[in-house]
Amino acid sequence: LRILEIASNTKNNKVIDDFTHRSKNKNPICGDEMEISLVVKNNKVIDMGYQCKSCVYCQASVSLLSQKIKNFITSCENIFDNTKIKVEKNWKDFLELFDKKNITRKECLLLPLRTVLKALKIQ
Repeated sequence: LRILEIASNTKNNKVIDDFTHRSKNKNPICGDEMEISLVVKNNKVIDMGYQCKSCVYCQASVSLLSQKIKNFITSCENIFDNTKIKVEKNWKDFLELFDKKNITRKECLLLPLRTVLKALKIQ
């Protein structure tokens, strides 16, 4: 039920016309398709929109990612500016999805992350 709850938040299921980065990706195993658009300014993600034809696991993953990615630093160049870097607590929500019980849906859950990395050309 938690997966359905996360997937039902479709606030960022939108088209961004003034994107700076965009990528399409497809899961070769099950056929899930995803397009992600990003607005990046000063090496930070300002906005994210997505459209997908996918299973509920993929939808939950992209929904959560779209909520958490704002202000994400896209370049490692700035990482040394702040010596107190730590993982934000709100990113720990992904642990609910990336759990051993969902191992059979690994590729579905990773598709949104891989699509963002492809858009940012970080691989």
